[in-house]
Amino acid sequence: MWPLSFISEDDFLNHVEATIQQYGDKLEPFNLKKFNKNLIDPIKLIFDKMVYKFSWEEIVKNEIFRQRDKSNNNDIGYFHQRIFQYIANCDVPTSGWDVVFTKDNGIDVSDGDIVNRVFVEMKNKHNTMNSAASGKTYIRMQSQLLADDDCACFLVEVIAKQSQNVAWTVSVDSQQKKHRRIRRVSIDKFYSLVTGQEDAFYQMCMILPDVIEKAVSSTAASVVPEDSVIGELNELAHAKNGSFALALYMLGFSTYSGF
Repeated sequence: MWPLSFISEDDFLNHVEATIQQYGDKLEPFNLKKFNKNLIDPIKLIFDKMVYKFSWEEIVKNEIFRQRDKSNNNDIGYFHQRIFQYIANCDVPTSGWDVVFTKDNGIDVSDGDIVNRVFVEMKNKHNTMNSAASGKTYIRMQSQLLADDDCACFLVEVIAKQSQNVAWTVSVDSQQKKHRRIRRVSIDKFYSLVTGQEDAFYQMCMILPDVIEKAVSSTAASVVPEDSVIGELNELAHAKNGSFALALYMLGFSTYSGF
């Protein structure tokens, strides 16, 4: 039996598959040219190998993973934002706010403060905005409150410091600003508010691994990259009559004296 009451099994599977498709060319195999597109740091890789006692294969695989992972946060942001298009009373605009939650019989944003609309800016991690970006976002939320006195604005954080729904305090023009309807909310509290189920986010997390496994095994989403970097580096080392370390050095230092 499907355990989530707030989203159907088909919608959730389709959303997971769509998220995987967002990975796009990051799922394409890495060859040596792609591996060294932005010039790796051979000395760092060699230090890492020796200090952490990795094999050459492990150190190269770790670097490939790092490069893929560096641009994957936006794809996971897609997952966290776009899932709300399948949840009742939520809208995911094509621009502007990340999510808009509307409920005609009112939304209790905190301690009996009732509004009909909540406008959401969503961030994956609590420390992804510097003070300037925080101030800009806060001013935008203030403007929304001035334009609509029946709303609240949330900064929803997936990876928050703790579970919370608190007034967001921000420094704007060197002054501390705080408003009861501009709130900093962890993703579990937002799921709870939207679905009416206190542990909705937990329930989603519990079913997620099985659904991802099902999605990646399907024809539409199955992409297993077969990277050729190790083989090409071995060939380069052989061609230079040198070591694997020399092959790595050549990626960054091929035009340097002595190399």
